[in-house]
Amino acid sequence: MELNASYTSFVAVGDSFTEGMSDLLPDGSYRGWADVLAARLAARTQDAPGAPGAPGFRYANLAVRGKLIGQIVDEQVPIAAALQPDVITLVGGLNDTLRPKCDMGMVRGRLEEAVERLAPSCKTLVLMRSPGRNGPVMERFRPRMEELFSLVGELAERHGAVVTDLYGAASLGDPRMWDVDRLHLTAEGHRRVAEAVWQTLGLPAESDWQKPMPESAPARWAQRRVDDVRFARQHLLPWIGRRLTGRSSGDGRAGAQFDAGLGKAFWITPEDAADPGPVTGWRRADD
Repeated sequence: MELNASYTSFVAVGDSFTEGMSDLLPDGSYRGWADVLAARLAARTQDAPGAPGAPGFRYANLAVRGKLIGQIVDEQVPIAAALQPDVITLVGGLNDTLRPKCDMGMVRGRLEEAVERLAPSCKTLVLMRSPGRNGPVMERFRPRMEELFSLVGELAERHGAVVTDLYGAASLGDPRMWDVDRLHLTAEGHRRVAEAVWQTLGLPAESDWQKPMPESAPARWAQRRVDDVRFARQHLLPWIGRRLTGRSSGDGRAGAQFDAGLGKAFWITPEDAADPGPVTGWRRADD
């Protein structure tokens, strides 16, 4: 894999973690670490001298909330491979491990299938050991998660991928890094993940993503109980309901850069590719 290179295209594959929940923007859309990383890579590309007529930075986020590893492999991986980008990030399988009944043999097989398909189709394939919020849910599912993350390391070594290791990072285990649903990172959490992937790509660090949050007084007992009740009513019970009825939060949804009507993905590129510096907006790239 080629590190510290000039990355001019990036495709993100995965579930809600990569889609960007819960980094909510005023217009109701989600940003998330992949979008933050794309904007930083685009700014770096625009700052670097390029060949005349060379295309600008291109980005596509195919991730959809609630997707299991089999769905990711069937629905997103072939599209990402066909785009032939410089960088692909693949994060999947964690939703499977959180199901009461999980066939870890199937998860291993489908994740390996994804890596085998994606690694030859890009310059750099980034895999990830995802973070987890400290608490009883993490402890219950830890053995499955660690089995999944062990496989991630094996596949990376076998296929020349790189790994962003967020698992066990104290900074991302802090409950304050997690939204009220206790499943998705806050905007600050997503920013730190973007920095971690940035460094995995061999790019110079711009911040310390592992720096602990400032110490604060623990919430009072009464406030914790209020938070628990709100969490159960707004997030836990709906999640259980979807499991019992076989539904998913991603049903009927497509990735941000996938045109369901045309049945294909599309690239987006900075609105003003000639303007170096931070990306202030994106537009759909010409086919």
